[in-house]
Amino acid sequence: MPRTAVHSAIISLVAALAPLDELGRAHRATALAWLASTPDIFRRAKPRTPSPHLVAYFLLVDRSAGSVLLCDHRLAGLWLPTGGHVEPDEHPYDTVRREIVEELGVSAEPDPVLGDKPFLVTVTETKDAPERRHTDVSLWFALRGQEGQHLQPDEREFVQVRWWPETEIRTADPHSFDPHLGRALDVLALRP
Repeated sequence: MPRTAVHSAIISLVAALAPLDELGRAHRATALAWLASTPDIFRRAKPRTPSPHLVAYFLLVDRSAGSVLLCDHRLAGLWLPTGGHVEPDEHPYDTVRREIVEELGVSAEPDPVLGDKPFLVTVTETKDAPERRHTDVSLWFALRGQEGQHLQPDEREFVQVRWWPETEIRTADPHSFDPHLGRALDVLALRP
């Protein structure tokens, strides 16, 4: 199966990322090697075919409040950014635009600082039961949000959603969140 224009665009998005740390450099290198090795990058069958597969995360960011929206995810049992699996030959930013409507019932504009490109790539093994466990290669995006905005969260996916001040995330139990959330906050640079 030949590489598509979308696959090539995804490679370009990952290659353009400027990692902040050694782990970021390692994840970027791993993602680029994987993307170059196979055209089979989109999930075809739940929960894990193929593994790894591509995910698009997005954080709704309220820069004036210094907070991000996180969701108490039913299956993962963690507070996570919203997002989802990138559909076959779907551009990851199109995934973000689709998922925000599906999961939160709203649309949103790109973050004014980071725009519509991913700001982070992570490679994470899920914490599922062994028969469901797989690796997600996640592209992280930021969207403009505002505490108090009307949301319609998908109750099938989330127990609840809430705005988290960065300071509260930094002092909470790190095992309650995606393992790379702190690094994402470092890139977002919400602190005044």
